[in-house]
Amino acid sequence: MARKPHQPRGRLLACEHGTLHKAWAGRVRVALVYPNSYAVGMSNLGFQTVYRLLNALDGVVCERAFVPDAAGPQAPLATLESGRPLGAFDVVAFSVSFENDYPNILSLLHQAGLPLHSHDRGPPHPLVMAGGVACFLNPEPLAPFIDLFMLGEAEEMLPAFFGAFDPAVPRRELLLRLARSQAGLYVPAFYRPNYHSDGTLQAFTPVVDVPPRIRRVFLPDLSKTATCSAVVTPHTTFERTYLIETGRGCPHGCRFCSAGYIYRPPRFRPLALLEENLRQGSAVTDRIGLVGAAVSDLPEIGALCSGLRGAGVRISFSSLRADALTPELIATLRQSKVKTATIAPDAGSERMRRVINKGIDEASILAAAETLVAAGIPNLKLYFMVGLPTETMEDVAAIVALCKRIKHHFLTSSRARGRIGELTVSLNSFVPKPATPFQWVAMDEVKTLKSKIRQVTEGLKKVSNVRVHADLPRWAFLQALLSRGDRRVAQLLETAAGNGWNWPQTFKGSVLNPGFYVTRERPLAEVLPWDFIDHGMHKAFLKKEYQRALAARTSPDCPMDGACTRCGACSGQAAAEQGSGGGISFEAKA
Repeated sequence: MARKPHQPRGRLLACEHGTLHKAWAGRVRVALVYPNSYAVGMSNLGFQTVYRLLNALDGVVCERAFVPDAAGPQAPLATLESGRPLGAFDVVAFSVSFENDYPNILSLLHQAGLPLHSHDRGPPHPLVMAGGVACFLNPEPLAPFIDLFMLGEAEEMLPAFFGAFDPAVPRRELLLRLARSQAGLYVPAFYRPNYHSDGTLQAFTPVVDVPPRIRRVFLPDLSKTATCSAVVTPHTTFERTYLIETGRGCPHGCRFCSAGYIYRPPRFRPLALLEENLRQGSAVTDRIGLVGAAVSDLPEIGALCSGLRGAGVRISFSSLRADALTPELIATLRQSKVKTATIAPDAGSERMRRVINKGIDEASILAAAETLVAAGIPNLKLYFMVGLPTETMEDVAAIVALCKRIKHHFLTSSRARGRIGELTVSLNSFVPKPATPFQWVAMDEVKTLKSKIRQVTEGLKKVSNVRVHADLPRWAFLQALLSRGDRRVAQLLETAAGNGWNWPQTFKGSVLNPGFYVTRERPLAEVLPWDFIDHGMHKAFLKKEYQRALAARTSPDCPMDGACTRCGACSGQAAAEQGSGGGISFEAKA
């Protein structure tokens, strides 16, 4: 991908609406860092939310930093708002959404002139902390480099943390006090992993008096808390778009999706709050983006869409299910002049959709394609995965067959309108994620993934008006390594940094076998590197869902009634589970 032209700091700031500037005197100084480019970071609603929340605290001033543009000479890493170096701040806070950004964290620490390892930092160095969904899942590959992780949602954690934070207190004393008193805070230096001779984790134990488990903190009620863009700018993936979060979590329980598990139970915002958010956003821009794992599952989505008619704004949706395209949603898409709509079958065969618990049948997928094109949306994008558990080459062939059937329905509807659009097929390699029913499975070998991608691209290359885009399996392999690795994977990160991020050379010279973390199926009894994080779910529930997946059996949606005890998120019983009864065991027998 070609890089955008270099944008000087002043030019970026001049294009922003909503930039927050605060005086430094008498305040804790926080450099909030997104470990990717400005355009990617400012497209991330979580990053923007933390920026707004921190600056809402009277005793805190927060400024942003990103991966510098490649153009021009390498200068010391500095913040956008004031141009100050990161070393001048009390706290450097990384907002981490994606594992493939982990290498950038090491590079940014180096560019900031900060020691890489936590144990080498102390006054006058800032405290280095990290949060975000990637940290919720498994912080261990970053553990030696981070002083403190926040495992939870910012709205609940930031006020208490910065109410107690005092940069004048000695670093270890401060961290110990915080780790003991506040939920969701994880200080890696206070815990020690021990391993069996075969390399598997034997135990994960505190070395000081801190909680043996870290309970991931979440905001129970979203009705009084808005999550919207703090800054609107043209220099993002969603140009001049005001983002509004409609809810968190998803009731459908697709077994590959971490958001459907770590954000249990699903929570949605009330219509009145969302309408107020829309009024605020439309005063800034005519582009509104509704964001959530399951936007179409918002109970009041129809009323919200109906209220937008004639409002003079263009609405986009981060996610819509093929079986949830109501007339109100279609009317909103048409009014917003949407040119491309996305459908995510994820798998080609009905059997594979049962394995992943997708909950959508082929009839719904075909009907959605017809409905969208008939509504005047000329182009469709289809998301599929290859390498899913139990997948056969027949299942891969089913992707090709389904795309051809969608193309047929797509053409039928397009011809009736006198315009034939384009069908784009996006192929992604399945990466097993922590805290999901697939956390135990082996990922396909890179060679196998390449073969499956080739089968789809060859099968569709002669089909007119169909384009296929596929990810690179070698990068999916790296993502899986960083997603499911233990603390020893930090050694690979550090070595790769020294090798100029030449991963083949790093793997060749390491005593660690990356396949141990990526392509090895893990026994259900094995202690996993992220087991010390309590997401509120019974581990027995995840095991049962894994076993149902292997048998291609589906499970019902989350009832979202607060009374269900099936997964444990609502019952509050998960933390009390022990050993083979389904809870997380912190010591495995050899």
